[in-house]
Amino acid sequence: MKPISALAATLAAALALAAAPALADDVTDTLESALMAYEEGDIDYAIEELDYAKTLMSAMKTDQLGAFLPEAPAGWTREIDTESGNVVGMMGGGISAQADYTNGSDSFTVMIIANNPMVTAASAMLNNAAMLGMKVERVGRQKFVDDNGSLTGLVDNRIMVQAEGADKATLISVLETIDYRALQDFSR
Repeated sequence: MKPISALAATLAAALALAAAPALADDVTDTLESALMAYEEGDIDYAIEELDYAKTLMSAMKTDQLGAFLPEAPAGWTREIDTESGNVVGMMGGGISAQADYTNGSDSFTVMIIANNPMVTAASAMLNNAAMLGMKVERVGRQKFVDDNGSLTGLVDNRIMVQAEGADKATLISVLETIDYRALQDFSR
């Protein structure tokens, strides 16, 4: 019997995860293509297909994270920024979702970054902001550091929520609409 290589095991596990009916899409097709390429001995193409499948699944996770972005307040419009993930990639990985809000003359941004090493590294500072002399605002049970009008909070020591660009009252009213308990369970 031929031993299973790490690549074959990874392909099999990825196919098993993607075989669910909800994922019968480009991800499944790409993973099947990777497996066929592997079986044909074309390891380079199999790796290329795995990388593409990973990109597709990362986009799915970004969309799921984006669902936590608040709706626009009355009189404002919201536009989801589809390029914010590129910035997080340069900051060590993880995923992010960002929305820009405008009301014609004013604008502000809300960004959520999950599972990024830099966020994890900053968690000690954010968790101890008051002891470090930083101003802290409460949004429900969630603490946010107020850095000259930019509000930054940490959920479960791995998800950063940041809002900036508008007056504090507007930012807080928008941040109050986020389901932090559900966000805490994101990607577990």
